[in-house]
Amino acid sequence: MSLKKEFLRLLEEDEEFRLAVAGALGYGEVLRRLEEHDKKFAEILNEIKKLREDFNAEIKKLREDFNTEIEKLREDFNRLSMRVEVTIGSMGKRWGTDLERMVLGIFKEVLEEKGIEPGKVEKLRFVDRDGSLTGIKGRIVDIDVLVRDEKLYLIEVKSRAELDHVEALPLKVKAVEGYLRRSVDKVFLVAVNVDREAYERALELGAEVVCGNVID
Repeated sequence: MSLKKEFLRLLEEDEEFRLAVAGALGYGEVLRRLEEHDKKFAEILNEIKKLREDFNAEIKKLREDFNTEIEKLREDFNRLSMRVEVTIGSMGKRWGTDLERMVLGIFKEVLEEKGIEPGKVEKLRFVDRDGSLTGIKGRIVDIDVLVRDEKLYLIEVKSRAELDHVEALPLKVKAVEGYLRRSVDKVFLVAVNVDREAYERALELGAEVVCGNVID
């Protein structure tokens, strides 16, 4: 092997020889500093990696804490809704019409945006004496209505609306239309709480639902 080839081989394979040559040529300090920078750069990369891992762990914890708090708030709201329902239901046994006025008052602003003025809603109560309106002789129909801008709105008010209440709406509409001899333009279901199946069925029937909470 020639001296030149041996020299090149040592430069490639022998680090001490390479550094010795670099030192002789005046590059030793440069190489040493480059190695130090490489080490520092590797340390910085490790620190960044650690910071990223810590950040991701903290974000995960914050997300879990947030979800936990949201779930607690949802449970608290549901408990409060149930308490309101029980309270209003108890009041309804004693006060009847006053209960409906109270529920309408709770959603006053929302209803007014939809063109319903709670103060002008009237109670319509009549008896289907011959059964021609409901199919049952002597059946009493009790519903809230509002006549505004030549339109007739039928309004069902409940503390808690269930599926049976919703299924009865088409029958009430038919009876009211037969009794007043005019068409009902729109049906509203107004309730503090609405069962999920009742809510979905009301929408299927074309009724507009105004409520505080949909219960699954």
